[in-house]
Amino acid sequence: MRRMDPAHQPYAQRPVPAPQRPLARVAQVRVAGLLAQAEVVVNGDAPWDLQVHDERLYSQTLLRGSLGFGEAYMDGWWDCADLPELFCRLVRARLGARVSPLVTAAFSLDSHLFNHQGKRRAFEIGQYHYDIGNDLYTAMLDRRMIYSCAYWGSRAQTLDEAQEAKLELIGHKLDLRPGMAVLDIGCGWGGTAQYLAERFGVTVVGVTVSAEQARLASERCRGLPVEIRLQDYRRVRGVFDRVLSVGMFEHVGYRNYQTFMEVARRCLVPDGLLLLQTIGANVAYSGRDAWIERYVFPNSVLPSPRLLSAAIEGHFVLEDWQNFGADYERTLRCWHANIEGAWEHLGDCYPERFRRMWRYYLLSCAGTFRARVNQLWQLVLSPAGVGGGYCPRR
Repeated sequence: MRRMDPAHQPYAQRPVPAPQRPLARVAQVRVAGLLAQAEVVVNGDAPWDLQVHDERLYSQTLLRGSLGFGEAYMDGWWDCADLPELFCRLVRARLGARVSPLVTAAFSLDSHLFNHQGKRRAFEIGQYHYDIGNDLYTAMLDRRMIYSCAYWGSRAQTLDEAQEAKLELIGHKLDLRPGMAVLDIGCGWGGTAQYLAERFGVTVVGVTVSAEQARLASERCRGLPVEIRLQDYRRVRGVFDRVLSVGMFEHVGYRNYQTFMEVARRCLVPDGLLLLQTIGANVAYSGRDAWIERYVFPNSVLPSPRLLSAAIEGHFVLEDWQNFGADYERTLRCWHANIEGAWEHLGDCYPERFRRMWRYYLLSCAGTFRARVNQLWQLVLSPAGVGGGYCPRR
């Protein structure tokens, strides 16, 4: 079990500015008025209402937008019994841009103009998010440690069943057959590679930018025809019958979409298939949040249908595009329940502020999927079109 040093983590307790008393009442009225537009009441009786413990929340929210609002929760300045419903209401009322519109616009422009996901920064997300402790992810995820949306449309009853149903869906969509060579871009802890090798008899090369993922994935896949590499996707060489990427495209960045498609096309045989699973945003350049960027996924951004389609054009034929974004809320709530259930053992290694950060991350994201502003897409692409047409098995 990896023990963390809270003093060197972004979620360590931060210095708190003194409240600005003359402006406190004005800030309170402004924030309460905005919340009312989402039918959220300060210190109300509904489970989605805010219970405010520190009035500094109001000025911090107005000054720093989503970043200030999230940090206030981490610091214990407010609570809410039903965070997913709260965020569903906030998102549907579009309050984010109205609290700090200039900050939001600048943040979106920055992600559009600058390449925060270049080769020199390829391993930052692995070190920052995925290397924080395999004990945490072992407690949170299913038994195969699949860190992406599960597929509940198969009438699965448990997280293990829903994740296995998703892996089975992937195998069928790719029409996997024994002896095929498969490239898994963003292989995580090896659960997908392990399942596909055992279930469909394929050989798999998995790449990840997380040292902790690579170590555990190699252990889990020992004895199978699976090779795990600590490698940036841009450096992959070889030719494969199938390529898949599940829950990694969110880290690619707008300015690298064409490069990703070029790499995937270069690695595929002429009659091969690429399966791409990614979270998506409804509107281009809107899929980035200051709090998520600071505390959870640095240098990450969500694609939109337009940007994704533009990246595909000239490289692949779009064979199938499935959306099961509504399934992500249930997946996130399962992860949250697992973390809370294991906190008695995790609390020795992770500070309480981290616990609140992680809860805020999982349940606020659940709210965005409930509001349907975030989606979960599975695309199947072919280099030149499947002869006679593509018939997915779902």
